[in-house]
Amino acid sequence: MTVAVLLLLGLGLLEAEGRCFFNRTQEHCVCYNLSQESLGSIIQCLSASVVEFRGGELERYVALPSRDLDPSAIEMLGSLVIRKIIFGDLLVPEILLARVLRFFSYTQVQELAFESCIFKGRGNWDEMAGQHLPVLSLHFHNVTSAPLTGREQDFSILSSWLETLQELAVTGSHVTSLPCSIGRVFRALRSLDVAQNSLGDESLTPAFCKGAFPQLRVLSLQRNNLTSYHSVCESVQLLPELQHLDLSQNKLMADPSSSCQWPVSLRIFNLSDTGLDEVLTPLPPSLEVLDMSCNHLCAVDISLSSLKKLFLSQNMLQAAPSIRNYPMLDTLHLDNNLITELSWDEVKLLGHVQATGNPYNCSCSGAGGLQELAGMGHLVQGWPQDYTCHSPPQYQGRLVKDVPVSVLQCNSAVVIAPVCIALALLGMAGA
Repeated sequence: MTVAVLLLLGLGLLEAEGRCFFNRTQEHCVCYNLSQESLGSIIQCLSASVVEFRGGELERYVALPSRDLDPSAIEMLGSLVIRKIIFGDLLVPEILLARVLRFFSYTQVQELAFESCIFKGRGNWDEMAGQHLPVLSLHFHNVTSAPLTGREQDFSILSSWLETLQELAVTGSHVTSLPCSIGRVFRALRSLDVAQNSLGDESLTPAFCKGAFPQLRVLSLQRNNLTSYHSVCESVQLLPELQHLDLSQNKLMADPSSSCQWPVSLRIFNLSDTGLDEVLTPLPPSLEVLDMSCNHLCAVDISLSSLKKLFLSQNMLQAAPSIRNYPMLDTLHLDNNLITELSWDEVKLLGHVQATGNPYNCSCSGAGGLQELAGMGHLVQGWPQDYTCHSPPQYQGRLVKDVPVSVLQCNSAVVIAPVCIALALLGMAGA
């Protein structure tokens, strides 16, 4: 039987009518409101790698005593191939969760997720003291629970497990703060996702205090209440391994006197949809990927010697930035700007260019340059259907690829001059 089913059976919790559905191709099994009468449908989940349990309310079982598993149940748990368990749409008394979580130590489950759950009350985590769990990835989305502040003792009890956790996500859950002492427990954490919460500028410095998250490489602060670019920079300075930072969908403002230096390890920086009308500085010096799409930028006048990918789609650029400022650049996205013509001499040096949805001037040089780029394989996506002419009037609405750019049509002087010379020579010969 599945891990969660054994736990629920051990507690006598299966009473609501329901059944399981197994997708053999995806090795994914979903169970809805299981009952004792529908236990036969659980058997099909035994060969699944992902199992979901949806719907239910467990509060009435708080008073029931937990039961130890017998050796045969422990052996079965250890033999299952399940690697991920998802609990969704549940009311979960925290004291009940604390009792049963220790049973996961008998399994090979590596990922545990809670979606749209309500954790009620405070649990007694003493039974988890010194327990090691195989779970390396823990996800919470749209959950409600007691505030994290004041729960340092609970996290200390769970430290034997949490200090080996590698990935943690708490998203869309109204988080307003991350206490310093809690961050120090997660000593092996590589990825932290706290997107779609209520973190403000003042809450970041305590969260990333000295000794907190010492191995953190990926941090997502997407869609919070951050406004100060300088405050964010100062807050993450003590993350020596940070490589990827996502600040997208915050409303950031420049700090005129900012002199903060970002971690030298930072390679990927997402500033998309942050309301920028100018490039914020300083930028991390060793960036390889920079995303500033979905802003209000009219120009990008910066120089980054190590940058490889630059995303500037959905801005107000009238021209592509000078490629000479990015000697390592390979990928450039310029979709949906105000660009009328791409600089052929510079853009041709890139491996991948994406510039759909711009109001192109289909003069001979404008259309010819785009056709040459496409012919060389640079315009990989969107060509030709998303490249249309805005001017001159005779080509408005036509695909750029259909604009004639032959020598005869684009450079009449090249054709007329030889004709004039020939006529002049004929005239002289007749004389």
